[in-house]
Amino acid sequence: MKIQLPDKVSKIINILEEAGYEAYAVGGCVRDSILGRTPDDWDITTSAKPEECKRLFPRTVDTGIKHGTVTVLLGGEGFEVTTYRIDGVYEDGRHPSEVTFTANLREDLRRRDFTINAMAYNERCGLVDIYGGMQDIEDRVIRCVGNAQERFDEDALRMLRAVRFSAQLGYRIDENTGKAVKAMAPNLQKISAERIQSELVKLVTSPHPDYLRTAYELGITAQILPEFDLCMETPQRHKHHCYDVGEHILHSMSGVGPDKVLRLGMLFHDIGKPQTLTVDADGTTHNKRHPYEGEKITRKVMRRLKFDNDTTDKVTKLVLYHDYDIAATEAGVRRAMNRMGEDIFAMIFPVRRADIGAQSDYMREEKLRKVAYIEEIYQEILNRKDAVTLKDLAISGSDLIAEGMAPGRQIGETLAALLDKVLDDPDLNRKEILLKLSKEL
Repeated sequence: MKIQLPDKVSKIINILEEAGYEAYAVGGCVRDSILGRTPDDWDITTSAKPEECKRLFPRTVDTGIKHGTVTVLLGGEGFEVTTYRIDGVYEDGRHPSEVTFTANLREDLRRRDFTINAMAYNERCGLVDIYGGMQDIEDRVIRCVGNAQERFDEDALRMLRAVRFSAQLGYRIDENTGKAVKAMAPNLQKISAERIQSELVKLVTSPHPDYLRTAYELGITAQILPEFDLCMETPQRHKHHCYDVGEHILHSMSGVGPDKVLRLGMLFHDIGKPQTLTVDADGTTHNKRHPYEGEKITRKVMRRLKFDNDTTDKVTKLVLYHDYDIAATEAGVRRAMNRMGEDIFAMIFPVRRADIGAQSDYMREEKLRKVAYIEEIYQEILNRKDAVTLKDLAISGSDLIAEGMAPGRQIGETLAALLDKVLDDPDLNRKEILLKLSKEL
């Protein structure tokens, strides 16, 4: 096995080796190289202690000196170089209370999470694969290094990371690793919301977002996203549907591209259905007004998981409007664009198609034709640059004041009334016409 190391990585390794130390590229960069992927970054592990690394390289940053890590700066790039170490007790479920430096690469690789992440490489020794990472890549399996419960006890987030790697690579989770997750999933309560959010986003934007099902089966979502568990337990007995709510959500996520807002929008689009479930005498289920309930739940969950305001606002709007009845007329589309906002309206089309694709065959073609027709109207409106917001009007508040209208509430009300007319008839969006209409109003 030969891996092409970047020149700067080779240089760092060579400098360490020439000084009498061991040094290897390690972890995810080795895994990705084996898989034919371009690594996001390159980590280096070495027998040299931090102070020895600092003596060998003129520019370093103490990024994690307590745990043996310094960042070596070469040509404007930073590379983390970490001393071989043995971790002590993980008292906070994330960081060891203390670390012991070691000269033994085996011991350093032993503390890592999964076998596919516990391989090292340099040009002198080639691939070092003590714990069977290559075999697990061949078998397409995610397996903990050594005792799974020990690895998860060290850092509970590794349970969610196991599912995330599974979803990114299309691998199954080893049986013993899965059993350990089931037993220890409640420990995820110790993990910060920010770290949970980061792994969840990587999972749902992966090639297999439906592997969130695995997180449900292993008891992970019960700890980090119990609202989804309710969906997995909520039936849909209706001619428009062929899956229960949770399965419908999982299938719909795969129907949009790996955009964070779109995937999260599909994850949450029906999150309000358990709370709005009603059942007819014949067993038919309904979920009236579920987008409104879903918007509230989504905002609450995203705040709990510390999502930024922009992402939260976009996702909650997609949830609120994913089922909005858009009149298939030019005026109807302009009004919908005004109501939703132009950025959200543009995302409604992939959302609608993904939603329909995860429903039953009943009226599917008719639904898709309507979406396509509305999208054609939308494109025509964009091409003509029809006014759909106040900023698109041919007049402003200053123009009304210049015509003698007193500053105040009446300005805003007048502009809103003028926009209402322009949404119906874009030809009215001319300054002289709007000024005349404003006087009539």
